[in-house]
Amino acid sequence: MTKHGLPHSLYNRGRLSFHGYINMAYELNLNWQEFLEKYWQKRPVILRKAFIDFIDPITPDELAGLAMEPEVDSRLVSHAKGEWQASNGPFEHFDGLGDTGWSLLAQAVNHWHAPSAELVRPFRVLPDWRLDDLMISYSVPGGGVGPHIDQYDVFIIQGMGSRRWRVGDKLPLKQFCPHPALLHVEPFTPIIDEDLEPGDILYIPPGFPHDGFTHTEALNYSVGFRGPNSRDLISSFADYALENDLGGEHYSDPDLTLRDHVGNVEEYELERVRRMMHELIDQPEDFKQWFGRFATTPRHELDIAPAEPPYEAQEIADALMQGDNLNRLSGLRVLNVGERFFVNSEPLETSNHDAADALCRFTLIGRKELGDALQDPAFLAVLTNLVNQGYWYFDQ
Repeated sequence: MTKHGLPHSLYNRGRLSFHGYINMAYELNLNWQEFLEKYWQKRPVILRKAFIDFIDPITPDELAGLAMEPEVDSRLVSHAKGEWQASNGPFEHFDGLGDTGWSLLAQAVNHWHAPSAELVRPFRVLPDWRLDDLMISYSVPGGGVGPHIDQYDVFIIQGMGSRRWRVGDKLPLKQFCPHPALLHVEPFTPIIDEDLEPGDILYIPPGFPHDGFTHTEALNYSVGFRGPNSRDLISSFADYALENDLGGEHYSDPDLTLRDHVGNVEEYELERVRRMMHELIDQPEDFKQWFGRFATTPRHELDIAPAEPPYEAQEIADALMQGDNLNRLSGLRVLNVGERFFVNSEPLETSNHDAADALCRFTLIGRKELGDALQDPAFLAVLTNLVNQGYWYFDQ
């Protein structure tokens, strides 16, 4: 035990109580190689009893408590008398909702609720940079968010209760807004139309319409993997280029000749402009720097609590040598991009690549994972700074 208490602000502020919490190890009954070959981004599938004897890591009351916090992205969706309603949190109360026709949803619960974060671990066979978050929904009978299309891969885990899921084929469908905060899709013919029971998983690739209808009070856990679109990539790289003063060269044409039609842009001129834009992106080191920052920027707020009082490097080295471990803050993005390392949108400056790679590879690190790096003062200084920022904390 270190001199510091529990690291998370949820604990420190007393907002949630995990007394008696046991670190549940969820084991996923899935042949990943077969799944990737047959289903990943190809077609939806129900994975029956993917989690044997599934235990919900959160209660509806705890989810409601999270939805009352301003740091947590949450929403309430209801459907009554043919009308859809939706509102965003934080919520002050949940009075007057009734017993049917509504759902409460919270995004990035893995950032804020340690037991729920354990549900993400079995999916770490997929690239970390593609993981979006864990969304949890609680629905009463008749609850749901309506038929819609997502542009990301999602694994919907059924917790308590039961929901019926309808999934259509990936076809051109009209979308419309029954409410300013909701985007629905026109009726579709289902290729999947089945009930999910606790421990079942429904995998849906991007672009397949789907709709869930709740039979009994139910909890659902959605592990989402997002792929950025070209617009997002270009916009982000443009911001990086402006911040770093890249691409300052101007268009030039010393070979310009007279032409009959001065209002016409010649093909070779278009090609020269296109080449200028390509050359801006085609700078390997700048491209890696940009992508590392882009891919480690979280989409949702993190529960960062800096260490108080701050650690000294020797304290951390001694604790790790004695067998203590450091936990990575849930939701923190740590990536190795072409032998460059990034943490939470910032480059990690260290010459100890093996130790930095361990920070990317493992969410729990200790003497075994860091090895000789514990004798490296320069790396210890880097690690101490990360711990004091609240990015890693000692496991209890």
